[in-house]
Amino acid sequence: MTAPEPAVDVGSRRSALLELTDVEYVIGGLQVLHPMTLRFRAGEVTALSGPSGSGKTTLLSIAGGLLRATSGSATYDGTLTWQGDGDPRPEFAFVLQVYGLVPILSARENVSIALRARGVSPSEADERADAELDRFHIGDLGDRQVEELSGGQMQRVACARAFAVRAAVLLADEPTSELDEGNREHVMAQLHAEAARGAVVVVATHDPAVVDAADRHCLLDEGRLVDHVEPVVVGRHRPV
Repeated sequence: MTAPEPAVDVGSRRSALLELTDVEYVIGGLQVLHPMTLRFRAGEVTALSGPSGSGKTTLLSIAGGLLRATSGSATYDGTLTWQGDGDPRPEFAFVLQVYGLVPILSARENVSIALRARGVSPSEADERADAELDRFHIGDLGDRQVEELSGGQMQRVACARAFAVRAAVLLADEPTSELDEGNREHVMAQLHAEAARGAVVVVATHDPAVVDAADRHCLLDEGRLVDHVEPVVVGRHRPV
């Protein structure tokens, strides 16, 4: 079985930033996000934590171009992530909190369709889908329909689908919420592997263990950025 090939040229974008500048989001008079500025760097896993309703999912959606900020801007590599229609740029991949899988399709087909949408041939897409399912220790479930899977298994299929396209930006919303400790640690290791190949990786989470395993940590509360922890880098300054 051949290993998945990169769908985008990440190597040439190792210095690219996902930047949110004075981003604010208001809907129906409700202030979901207060103005904030953040930078997410290639090669790092950033944990975005906070209680339910703190704005984590909204922030990821704006960062990934699924939502348009009420004010401010989100850019990747200097170009706006919002394209005007709510569809993400091809450089982006998501692990959605609600999984976003097609119930009547098999686990393999759910991963494969993400690759076919990027121009991969059906046979190669299926082969790469199997490799990604193996990566998350569910290779034996490829023929199972999603509706037959447990919550933890569906979560790993969602991870396999997002990781398969080897995107330049990977945004994961609670990717370990249904997993036991062993699988949680494995998913975190794979997130770090994506960062190591040069991707921007941002993870929204409630899990302190996920926060501890990340390179950087941003804490939200009631739509406000209340803490922003940089990694310790000896000998050079890294601006926020």
